[in-house]
Amino acid sequence: MKYNRILLKLSGEALAGNKKMGIDFDRVLELAEEIRKVKESGVSIGIVVGGGNFFRGRANKHMDKCSADHIGMLATTMNALALQDAFRQIGCESRVQTGVEMRQIAEFYIKNRAIRHMEKGRIVIFGCGTGSPFFSTDTAAALRAAEINADVVIKATNVDAIYDKDPKKYDDAVKIDKLSYIDVLNKKISVMDSTATTLCMDNNIPIVVFDINKHGNLMKVVEGKKIGTIVE
Repeated sequence: MKYNRILLKLSGEALAGNKKMGIDFDRVLELAEEIRKVKESGVSIGIVVGGGNFFRGRANKHMDKCSADHIGMLATTMNALALQDAFRQIGCESRVQTGVEMRQIAEFYIKNRAIRHMEKGRIVIFGCGTGSPFFSTDTAAALRAAEINADVVIKATNVDAIYDKDPKKYDDAVKIDKLSYIDVLNKKISVMDSTATTLCMDNNIPIVVFDINKHGNLMKVVEGKKIGTIVE
């Protein structure tokens, strides 16, 4: 394996499947099975999951940004718990850790405890983003990756790579295989937000963007095959 410890960033929409909103649990089980195969190859896995399938606070211009982000944190926790239950059903041990304390339903995030879980072969799912408003779950993925010494941030998307323009709108869109962090920042390419990209750059953590909807792609990324786009 090219990467021995990964931070997988899943969007909330990935858990919604064709429903677009809420949770499609059949889809969640499919994702859990893909991830289980990677874990069984000996790779340590941390997951940051978004909450856009339930709530997008920044899209609501009528709410206080802190309040909207707090609601979004709760949305990510719902997704984390659904993912944990899917892992339980397929016999894969996992733990949910949240950046906001919720003692009855999840562990509070502690870096050393998260690493210990991984050393014992458990998948750790991080909810509540960073635990603070004004930071996206992309930034949370970069932060947790740095904290757990991940070799890579793998961002699961609905397109197979980064393009010079939207491939769903433009037939002449050109696929980009490799980018530098500076290119992403200067050209404002929609990979991760600037805070997340800068965090990865400062800690020398590559970012791989790939299509999660194609079976086997996650394993190929971890093996180091040319899937999607790499930012390094």
